[in-house]
Amino acid sequence: MNIKEKLNILSAAAKYDVSCSSSGSNRKNTNNGLGNAESSGICHSFAADGRCISLLKILLTNYCIYNCKYCINASSKDVPRAAFTPEEVVELTINFYKRNYIEGLFLSSAIFKNPNYTMELLLSVVKKLRIDENFNGYIHLKAIPGADETLIKEAGKYVDRMSVNIELPSASSLKLLAPQKTKENILAPMGIIKNSIIENKDLKRNIRSTPLFVPGGQSTQLIVGATPESDYKILNLSENLYNKFDLKRVYYSAYVPVVKNEKALPDIIHPPLVREHRLYQADWLLRFYGFKAKELLKDENENFDLNFDPKTSWALNNINNFPMEVNKVSYDELLRIPGIGLRSARKILIARRVHSLSFEDLKKIGVVLKRAKYFITCRGKYYGDVSFNDENIRTRLLYMDKPKIDDDNSEQMSFFDNIYSKSKNNIFLPDSKPIVLPKDKNTSITGEI
Repeated sequence: MNIKEKLNILSAAAKYDVSCSSSGSNRKNTNNGLGNAESSGICHSFAADGRCISLLKILLTNYCIYNCKYCINASSKDVPRAAFTPEEVVELTINFYKRNYIEGLFLSSAIFKNPNYTMELLLSVVKKLRIDENFNGYIHLKAIPGADETLIKEAGKYVDRMSVNIELPSASSLKLLAPQKTKENILAPMGIIKNSIIENKDLKRNIRSTPLFVPGGQSTQLIVGATPESDYKILNLSENLYNKFDLKRVYYSAYVPVVKNEKALPDIIHPPLVREHRLYQADWLLRFYGFKAKELLKDENENFDLNFDPKTSWALNNINNFPMEVNKVSYDELLRIPGIGLRSARKILIARRVHSLSFEDLKKIGVVLKRAKYFITCRGKYYGDVSFNDENIRTRLLYMDKPKIDDDNSEQMSFFDNIYSKSKNNIFLPDSKPIVLPKDKNTSITGEI
């Protein structure tokens, strides 16, 4: 099998991993090496089929000893298999980088032979890149659960970011769908990476020449919809991961039904993309807006209302806290108002030192008034076009932007239709049609939630 054939197989096998983050590193070019990784991160985007443009996103191999029921690379699946040698990955990365095809490498792998053997191969790749090729570009490496601590620590010296995918939100789900994996084996590398990052920072304060250790931090991925866990349980898990392991990001991946007739998996046609989107928005609220999981969802069995972003849902469920006078409330209270994000809240604080803000001033500041006007007063005046009542506001917001999200069969969700083509062996793979998220997509990017 030639390199091109391997690349086609192993790049396709890697596209279901969405945690290919690329920010936070600052690895400068030294000794006339090749490339650098800026602190602002690599500018990248996702193609319709899940490919991360700008990073060479591949698996070292898709030969796997595990038989996870949700995974397309499981040992029992009849799919094309391939394996790169470390030298081939190095050659591809260098050649692609020199041609300006990529700005970095995202390298993961199925478990080949055993975790230690796989981790040794991954370590070999990054060492060859850094030492033999003097490559200073961006590298994101997957840490293999169950691998020896020494190997993970060694790999962390050569990469910019590491990640360990949890995949399933509970131990019971792991036992059901991935019985060869354990919660302890997955969490152990996270603890190793966290402690090593802290140790490295302490050393660097005293010895400036201390080499970098995972300067971009670590991340993880959770699959949404493959198991019955509620949004509350998923979000609560994410909150605990942020607090315990200092993660940079938790990524959420809507369950893609790639294999048909698997009894342990839900019988769905379309991946729950809107649910995934709501979790991303809620995650943003956890990290930047001071919310807690138990505030956004109080019931362990509760899921987000798909019709509203989580912040609006919270406001409607806590209507007694509103309306808030924008000229008087604190910064933390401003962040609780739908339509007011981090930047607009700071602008409001600065502007109102000079004069009392009017409704027109809020427009200029950038407040999303189509939502905010129902939850605020400005100079004592309420600007909502319905009476201040949670039901009235809920109805008005629901029908403001048509089509609304009713269910998976609504007009808004038409982008789900016919996005899969069936291969031989009854494996479903996404077509290259573009996917459009709900109209409030930008709220999770700009912070104007």
